[in-house]
Amino acid sequence: MARIALATYDPRPEPGKDDDLPVLLRALAAAGAEADGVFWDDVEVDWASYDLVVIRSTWDYSWRAEEFTAWAQKTGAVTRLANPAAVVRWNADKRYLGELAAAGVPTVPTSYLAPGEPAGLPDGHEYVVKPTSGAGARYAARYTPDQHDTAVRHLARMHAEGLTAMVQPYVRGIDTAGERALQFFGGRLLHASRKRAVLAPGTAFDAEKVAHPGLEPWTPTPAELAVAERALAAVPDAPELLYARVDLVDGDDGQPRVMELELVEPNLFLFLHPGSVPAVVEAILAAAASPRA
Repeated sequence: MARIALATYDPRPEPGKDDDLPVLLRALAAAGAEADGVFWDDVEVDWASYDLVVIRSTWDYSWRAEEFTAWAQKTGAVTRLANPAAVVRWNADKRYLGELAAAGVPTVPTSYLAPGEPAGLPDGHEYVVKPTSGAGARYAARYTPDQHDTAVRHLARMHAEGLTAMVQPYVRGIDTAGERALQFFGGRLLHASRKRAVLAPGTAFDAEKVAHPGLEPWTPTPAELAVAERALAAVPDAPELLYARVDLVDGDDGQPRVMELELVEPNLFLFLHPGSVPAVVEAILAAAASPRA
């Protein structure tokens, strides 16, 4: 019997937001595995006692990125971790977009402003400012050129907290075609979804936002699938990925570009695609049975 941990976060005192976790735990148990949902930062857990640890909904990690990547390194040293610790460390910092662009992957143009650097913000178009380590649109906001002073205060707040900022043009294609999420599991396309724009004009960077507004099933186009596969092929050292989500938007030319490549803790949206549960369970069990490298 495979022993599997699905790593999640401790939401207390609020209820957990991962609707897929109990579904997966039941499905894995029905398939003959011993599966536990475990808080990633629980110091009492013996991670070595598991055949496989799957990072699922560790949705507080971006607030504690160094602590989380250190946990991934330690856990990956004593058992099989999916995705691997090296992938987690690389993907936890969105400066990876620059590496994807250098490898020829179509991406949303991005510049970076580290603490201590001057606020080099666009002056001719609407743009987005957000941290390189973030999730759920945390500390993200969109600005017009006449909101320069507000954007500078946003940058100052992030820099004071030691965060590096990333600046991107606001991609107008989101307003018409939305943002598409192509989900891969076990090396194959699992399903795809589409959501509407997250960042509304005038919403403060520190306001709580709806992470997946208007979420609906989506059938990816051949062009979207091709860009997603190029992005996955460009991950350094060609690691074995149990799961991946590639978030795409349309550029000004109408062609898909990578907005984000989610390899740490992407929401699987199984509540929207219940037919995908058997494939996820099959891939997790196969990973648990594979010998460690």
